[in-house]
This record gives sequence, structure tokens and C-alpha cells, in this order.
Amino acid sequence: MPASSTGRKSDLAREAEAVMIGCRDGVALGGHLWSAVGPSSGSVVINPATGVAARYYHYYARFLAEHGFDVLTYDYRGIGQSRPERLRGCGYRWRDWGERDFDAALLFMEALRPGQELLVVGHSIGGFLPGLSAHAGRVARMLAVGAQYGNWRDYAPAHRRRLFVKWHLLMPAMTLLTGYFPGRSLGWLEDLPKGVALDWALQRRWNGPRSAAKTDASRSFETFHAPILSLTVTDDGIATVRAVRRGLSHYRNAQVEEVLLAPDDLGFTRIGHFDLFHARHAAGFWLDSLLWLRDGANPWPHKKPSEHLAFA
Repeated sequence: MPASSTGRKSDLAREAEAVMIGCRDGVALGGHLWSAVGPSSGSVVINPATGVAARYYHYYARFLAEHGFDVLTYDYRGIGQSRPERLRGCGYRWRDWGERDFDAALLFMEALRPGQELLVVGHSIGGFLPGLSAHAGRVARMLAVGAQYGNWRDYAPAHRRRLFVKWHLLMPAMTLLTGYFPGRSLGWLEDLPKGVALDWALQRRWNGPRSAAKTDASRSFETFHAPILSLTVTDDGIATVRAVRRGLSHYRNAQVEEVLLAPDDLGFTRIGHFDLFHARHAAGFWLDSLLWLRDGANPWPHKKPSEHLAFA
């Protein structure tokens, strides 16, 4: 799981410019801008995983800036620096993170660095949310790391029962009791708004009841034409190949390149769902990711998952 906040992470944030991002419904999001060292190769928006504060990605953001990218990290509404004074009753939903928050972050970077390619690094749900943005067609390229939306049927068999109990029984029960999910008190990620927690736990995703809103969301996925490099690792019990294929199947008009790495491909014995954004991967995965973000070149072309891993 991601490391908790530390003094070092606070020091790291001071190396960037604190920014506020205004959403079209009046919600303000907290974030940080990491300016490129030297000429810029493009603008990168980093989308966090569910319940993971943006500070977790600060080391990677600084790394990208040192290698010539302007980088925006930000917290979704209800999380980290975008948390309201009162989380209970705020009404935020998973869908808001894509339709409103990511959309605002994308337009923020476009206005700040006009003319630059808009690139996305999406971790977990962060690789699914861009398809909900009305301006998804402006993305030039996306690196999707373990991109999926937590469908329990797709969890790795060895972990499925434990993860189902944790995220689909205990989480909604605690959420309904308290009015929000008290993740920090439990040591399970960050606190979550009630709507977000129940969207995840009960799979009330963007494609819930048939409605005009559902049609609009589907249309936004249609406008996403950017190539996607989709990466997962063999020991990720949450973002299995089956889970990632289910999530990215919504990007019907995007070319998706799949990569499946084993931990030893990157020189480690374990990686899981969160580890790739730790600084220990700077000389491996992080460096390789520059090839895709800068040049659109897949660093691991011979690491494609088998077709038989696709879901039915």
C-alpha cells in the first residue's frame, strides 16, 4: 500500500508550485505543478488511484520534470488537499472525478502550457477516468498503470475472497454506518466520500441506470482516440489482465497496447498494485516510461499478455 504522509513528502511538495484548479461546478481542487527542467517535452497530468493522495506520486512527478515534462499532480474532490471541511454528506461520486475533476485538470494544463501535447499517467481508476471527460479528445497519449474499476469478479483467484470481504462487504458497511468511509482510521487508504466508496463497493459505476447522463458518458469515451499503453504486473491481485481489459474495453476508439510484466522483469521479487510509483523504480520502470511519454514507443514490446487471459 502507499506510504503514509511524511515530513520528507512535505519537503518534496515545496519543490513544486501549489495550485488550485477550479471545476465547472465550483469545487476547487488542490494540486502541485512541477515545471520542466529545460525545454518541455509535453504536459503530464497524473491521475491517482482511488483513496490515494496525490502526494504519493510526487517523487515520480519530480522525476518527470527533471526529464523535461511539465507535470500536474492533484487530488480528486474529497481526497487530500481537495477534501472539504465536512466529508459526510458531500455527495461526491466516482463519476465526478472523471467528468469534473480530471476534465478541469486537463483544461488547467492546456491553458497553462498552450500548444504542448497533453499526456496522462493514470493509476488504477485514474486510467479509467479520462474517458469520462468531455475534453478527452485532447489527450495525445496515456500510460495506464493497473487501470480498472474494482470489479470483484476480476480479482486474482488467490486474493478474491479476502478482497471481496474487505472492499465489498466491510467497506460499504462502515460507510453506511459513518456516512463516509474512514479509511485512514482503518489504515486502508485515505478517507472516501460515501458516494465514491459505494460506487466502488457496489459497482455503481458511471454506467449505472439508463439515462441521458449515461449516454453522455459513453459519448465521451467515443471521443478518446489517444493511444494507450496499458501496464500491469503478474502479482497484482487487483489489476489482473482480465480486470484491465474490462476497464479499457470502454475506450472503443483508442489503440491499446498491453504489457504484462513479472516483478523479476524489473529486478524485484514483489510489486503488486501500488509499488511502481515508489522511488526505487526510478532507474527501471520510471526511466522506461519516458520512452512512451516522450516518443510513443513501447519499452516492453515483447511482454504482451496471452490472449487466453481475456475475460468472457
